[in-house]
Amino acid sequence: MIDLYYAPTPNGWKISIMLKELGLPYSVKPVNIRAGEQFSPEFLAISPNNRIPAIVDHDPADGGPPFSAFETGAILIYLADKTGRFLPTDLRGRSTTIQWVMWQMAGLGPMLGQHGHFALYAAEKIPYAIERYRDEAARLYGVLDRQLGKTGAYVAGDYSIADIACFPWTMTHKAQGFTLDDYPNVKRWYAEVRARPQVQAGLAIGKFVKEPFDEESRKIMFGQRAKEVLGKT
Repeated sequence: MIDLYYAPTPNGWKISIMLKELGLPYSVKPVNIRAGEQFSPEFLAISPNNRIPAIVDHDPADGGPPFSAFETGAILIYLADKTGRFLPTDLRGRSTTIQWVMWQMAGLGPMLGQHGHFALYAAEKIPYAIERYRDEAARLYGVLDRQLGKTGAYVAGDYSIADIACFPWTMTHKAQGFTLDDYPNVKRWYAEVRARPQVQAGLAIGKFVKEPFDEESRKIMFGQRAKEVLGKT
């Protein structure tokens, strides 16, 4: 029913977890982002931003032709609406859940991504950039911790797409030098979410062999070669 264009990254895991939680039939279409497959014309037709993941739903609710979706927040909302699960239907519950999905999309993911880039992957270690993004990442962990303390359960109350959006990025905490001991509510939530069988199944999808992370892969993944791969000048 659904084609999942995917690589095993925090953003990819959001959708693989969601599909497992929903029990929807799907087919994994691996995208080798180190080799630049995300810049292929075929993938561009599905994901205009050249980023994984993306989906194609061959059985959309309107009964029309296959429908494609890109951007993880939009995909999560689409799948939740399709199935009537993990997104409240009442005005306040729905809005609150979507607010936290947007918070992850605009804050938690990008800031942890930037900190990970400058602290772990950048060829040149720039202290100002590392400190800047580490401080913001720590602040966002604090925001999440306070929210989880407020709800006493999950990000928006009940388990929802807000948790599915946030959880994969918190899986990078050890690699990025954070300890969840500093965020007790996140630590409690993290353990509960990770223990879900559907989450474990989603994380196990597509553990295909990674290409060597050489200088060419670095240029492709971090944008230096994007114009060349896309055939631009």
